[in-house]
Amino acid sequence: MQEAVINQGDTAWLIVATGLVALMTLPALALFYGGLTRAKSIINTLMMNAATYFIVSVVWVLWAYSLSFGPSKWGIIGGTEKFFMNGVGVKSVSGTIPEFVFCAFQLTFAAITTALISGSVVERMKFSAWFLFSILWVTFVYSPIAHWVWGGGFLANLGALDFAGGTVVHINAGMAGIALALVLGRRKEEGILPSQMLLVLLGRRSFTYWLVCF
Repeated sequence: MQEAVINQGDTAWLIVATGLVALMTLPALALFYGGLTRAKSIINTLMMNAATYFIVSVVWVLWAYSLSFGPSKWGIIGGTEKFFMNGVGVKSVSGTIPEFVFCAFQLTFAAITTALISGSVVERMKFSAWFLFSILWVTFVYSPIAHWVWGGGFLANLGALDFAGGTVVHINAGMAGIALALVLGRRKEEGILPSQMLLVLLGRRSFTYWLVCF
């Protein structure tokens, strides 16, 4: 069996891509969502996105990475072999890149997918509730679906291809956002207008720029 060899070009590009996807969440998405809220909710909205990145980062390295990309269990979920980054060191390789770089790259997608959902609950969800939701959602929803498509699960075995996150990120976040909106119900106040269009413009242009670069 041929020994895995790290490709410096692949590794360098993935490190760059990791930074670009991270910037799509902070500051781009945070500014975009923040500008769409009322003035009194801008800080809360920005902090929801920042907190999401922190929460997901911790959950990802502790157990979600293993559930997403660990050895497959019945094609549904990854195993527990990589909990707490067990076995992921400087010498472990994923394809042609160091596994910890691959882990960081996938972390950015888990973070932005969760952050996207926050747009459906802006001004209508307590910070503590969002914390709990983020932990549970990444664990029980994002991780299995990421495993199905990207981690060698049953959809990957059926030939499913998802190069840009259409399934794992966009459909996943969209359905979760609809579910949360239905649970919370209609807003009590109608006709809420964006308070900071400059932030919306900055966030949108930043988001689009980094997306095009990626």
